[in-house]
Amino acid sequence: MIKTQPSVEELKRQINSLAYERLGLSKDKDIAFEQLTKKIEPATSTDLVKSHYFFEFLGINKPNLIEESDLEQALISNLKEFILELGNGFCLEARQKRIMIGDEYFWIDLVFYHRILKCHVIIELKTNKAKHEHIGQLKSYIQHYKRNVMQETDNPPVGILLVTDKNDTLVEYAIADDDKELFVSKYALQLPKKDELKMFIVNELKNN
Repeated sequence: MIKTQPSVEELKRQINSLAYERLGLSKDKDIAFEQLTKKIEPATSTDLVKSHYFFEFLGINKPNLIEESDLEQALISNLKEFILELGNGFCLEARQKRIMIGDEYFWIDLVFYHRILKCHVIIELKTNKAKHEHIGQLKSYIQHYKRNVMQETDNPPVGILLVTDKNDTLVEYAIADDDKELFVSKYALQLPKKDELKMFIVNELKNN
């Protein structure tokens, strides 16, 4: 595994956003700690995805009023900070990537290539709660990449649906057992107070 030391700026942000605890919600705690402190590269798609993301660096004061296109533009305009929050290894490949499925065109919000896992990462942004159709949409995009874009040396594409809220039971039902490369994660545009974030993580661990 490749190891690099995180910058002071990155460590401060990880501490303020409790990045270790957020990573630990979705993976082994020891692996999460190693990833953050020694920047060990992720080995699987599960190591890649956080349960929650924070985009407070965008400086958006009225999150309820933002449109998806504006959120996407803000993330691209703050690409360095966005990639720091996503994690190590992400390389932006396309924004509003046009694909054809059957005789219809569709546009994928963001497409990254992960240089460590050797796979495409398809990100769909939603400014509301996760819906069944959102997951179905992302599934279609993943299948398109598997059949038409993925090379022999690539690993299967990963899909991340970023939403403001989710019904965990609905997500569990919508994502079949064999959909191991599809993830639904929450995001927030403002960083909560540390006490609030710690309480949230405690509640999440109780429910998992």
